[in-house]
Amino acid sequence: MSDENNNTPEEHNHGKIAPIAIQDEMKNCYLDYAMSVIVGRALPDVRDGMKPVHRRCLYAMHTLGNYHNKPFLKSARVVGDVIGKYHPHGDSAVYNTIVRLAQDFSMRYPLVDGQGNFGSIDGDNAAAMRYTEIRMKKMSEELLRDLDKETVDWQPNYDDSLKEPKVLPTKIPNLLVNGSAGIAVGMATNIPPHNLSEIMNALVALTDDRTLSIPDLMKFIPGPDFPTSGSIHGTEGIKAAYHNGKGVIQIRAKVDIEQYGKSQDRDRIVVTELPYQVNKAKLIEKVAELVNSKAITGISDIRDESNREGIRVCIDLKKGEIGSVIVNRLYKMTQLQVSFGIIFLSISNGSPKVMNLKEMLESFIDHRREVIIRRTVYELKKAKEKAHILEGLKVAVENIDAVVELIKKSEGPSDARAKLMKNYELSEIQAQAILDMRLQRLTGLERDKIVADYEAIMKEIARLEEILGSEGLIKGIIKDEFQEIIEKYGDDRRTEIVAKADEIQLEDLVKKEDVIVTITHKGYIKRLTLDTYKTQNRGGKGVKGASHDDDFFTNIFTANTHSTMLFFTTRGQVFSKKVYNIPEGTRTSKGRNLANLIQIPSGEAVKEIVCIPNEEEMEGKFLLMATEFGLVKKSELSDYKKIKQSGLRAIKLQDGDSICSVRVTDGSKDVLLCSTSGKIIRFDENDARCMGRVSQGVKGISLEESEKIIGMELIDDNVEILSVTDKGYGKRTISSQYRKQTRGGKGILAMRLTEKTGQIIDIKPVTEADDLMVITNKGQVVRTKISGISLMGRATQGVRIINVKDSEKVVSVEKIVESDSDDNDEKDSSES
Repeated sequence: MSDENNNTPEEHNHGKIAPIAIQDEMKNCYLDYAMSVIVGRALPDVRDGMKPVHRRCLYAMHTLGNYHNKPFLKSARVVGDVIGKYHPHGDSAVYNTIVRLAQDFSMRYPLVDGQGNFGSIDGDNAAAMRYTEIRMKKMSEELLRDLDKETVDWQPNYDDSLKEPKVLPTKIPNLLVNGSAGIAVGMATNIPPHNLSEIMNALVALTDDRTLSIPDLMKFIPGPDFPTSGSIHGTEGIKAAYHNGKGVIQIRAKVDIEQYGKSQDRDRIVVTELPYQVNKAKLIEKVAELVNSKAITGISDIRDESNREGIRVCIDLKKGEIGSVIVNRLYKMTQLQVSFGIIFLSISNGSPKVMNLKEMLESFIDHRREVIIRRTVYELKKAKEKAHILEGLKVAVENIDAVVELIKKSEGPSDARAKLMKNYELSEIQAQAILDMRLQRLTGLERDKIVADYEAIMKEIARLEEILGSEGLIKGIIKDEFQEIIEKYGDDRRTEIVAKADEIQLEDLVKKEDVIVTITHKGYIKRLTLDTYKTQNRGGKGVKGASHDDDFFTNIFTANTHSTMLFFTTRGQVFSKKVYNIPEGTRTSKGRNLANLIQIPSGEAVKEIVCIPNEEEMEGKFLLMATEFGLVKKSELSDYKKIKQSGLRAIKLQDGDSICSVRVTDGSKDVLLCSTSGKIIRFDENDARCMGRVSQGVKGISLEESEKIIGMELIDDNVEILSVTDKGYGKRTISSQYRKQTRGGKGILAMRLTEKTGQIIDIKPVTEADDLMVITNKGQVVRTKISGISLMGRATQGVRIINVKDSEKVVSVEKIVESDSDDNDEKDSSES
């Protein structure tokens, strides 16, 4: 009997818990938990594109025979089978999975056919599972086809009482076709759905040629294809995702602009398609919230007119509001435009991996190859087993009389089986098949059929063995099955892809409209609506335009809010501003000093302002400048498209000279220069060659010492030229009365000037449809019809346009062309 005190240390510790550091235990447990979530719950398998819960739901429906051509089953029945046999989790989680598989706004290709209330795009919940019924879609059966042919590996269920497939032998690349989203531990996946036909065509091409690059594959797969349609703006995010496995795309709703009202003069925004996973009801609530908080103005009503035919959300606008402007604001402030972050993360070979497009397609092709090989091996095994039996039956029918006699004389089945095996060299299986054969098979036709079946099965065995021995035949089967899927389930793309994303710039949020921009003697600028000044009859007294500390207008012009303005100073510096950046004012408001908008050099003032075309429309356009010394200079307009905030040198000027006029031209006009003495010269614009930006120019007209140029215009034949004097006289003259001369000449008389008329201050090409704005140094403004000014000869003195007092002079005139177009972005320089 051993002494307890003599026990060894090992014996003392027997049965006790070994000490473990808590940090090590927590680390190991957390890693086990993390891998369980990653592999067994949150991430899809790259082969069938399913998480375990999706796979178990479809497999349970398969075992229940819940196919597309069979009656519906209660959802609760299927959920019960799933949680009772394969997925020991909450019933609500399983039911929500089935609900999503049935929603056509969640799945690009729904896998479950639901009957009852399965929720809506407004976020409504599905009815309880006891009320709804389900069955498999025909397409989902393609995911389980050949499951019974040993095509995939199986694993025990949670209590080891049943077996379930580790992966489905799917013919459809479900991961890319229906997408997937999931958050695991320390990682997440977000795979968008794609068009089935596009994916299958890419798989066919990649099966043929595994050297295809991702750009090659993108010729088949331009991008995701969402069940709710919409449009993807920009391809950079798609390219990044397909090349690197991660990228961000912008999805926009489909929006149409309709007209409504008695005169069809109001815009209505109609939303017919939504970005993927956007809740329609919450979107409408957000728009209403923005309207109530005045973050968006101009909306009079919001209605949801959606029905079974599709989505239709109507947003009525107030009179005068432009639909495209409000739409851009909605894109910026609501979920009419959303970002979708793509992460191609899935389980590959038992581990999570971020893959590019080609790797995902290759993984599916490899999966299909394995399934086809395993299916062929299974079918070959079954064929050989059948052939083995048919060989025995063939022996029996060839020796039918002897076999029947042998069986009749046998003491029992065992004796008969043993004699058959011995006499005819049959296996036990063959002998048993002979004994099991029905008497009807002894007829002549049945005997022939056995022989025919044997010959057919031998051909089938040869075919299957040939497939297993030829990689080319396997590839052919893969491609044939892909083509079959396209023919059965392929459809058209729903989501439009716009190659370049439209950036929402500030100008997109600004209404396009024609406005008046005024500049005063002291350099104050403002913009006004066109209806600020009412039309008056010729000879009227005018209305007060501005009167602040004896300030008065020196420049007035019309432009569109989206136009770009170039400000030319007296000494040839040029600055750039958008019209919408000019502060809006009232008729009598002072405006803002130009010095607060542009950095005008000391001692200079803004002399000329022109509105220029958009950058893409500058090709073939020029800037033509005239100076008070009679010089003209032509430069390419593109030389002035990038102007810094500090400005740009536009022309090199002589001492004492300054800019008089600047015009935008296409090189096809005649130049008209007018001097203070009333002389005018007309010459071909191409007589002035194109020069660099900082050149001085060439002589346009020869002037006397006391003369200077007061204006330059670009004209064609049969254009009416309006001449205006500083004492309010003016006349219209047909341009054909100004004969064309050689550049640099002295010109001819344009208007007879007297002490009563004063000096000529401006010339403009006009039409009878135009209005004229006349401004005096006292701030008086008259707007009158051009048609009210007489058409006269070249050497006449004109008629009175505005009554001016003795100390008052006209300082500026401007024609106004009314336009109903919202796209009047580009104004001719003669309107500036």
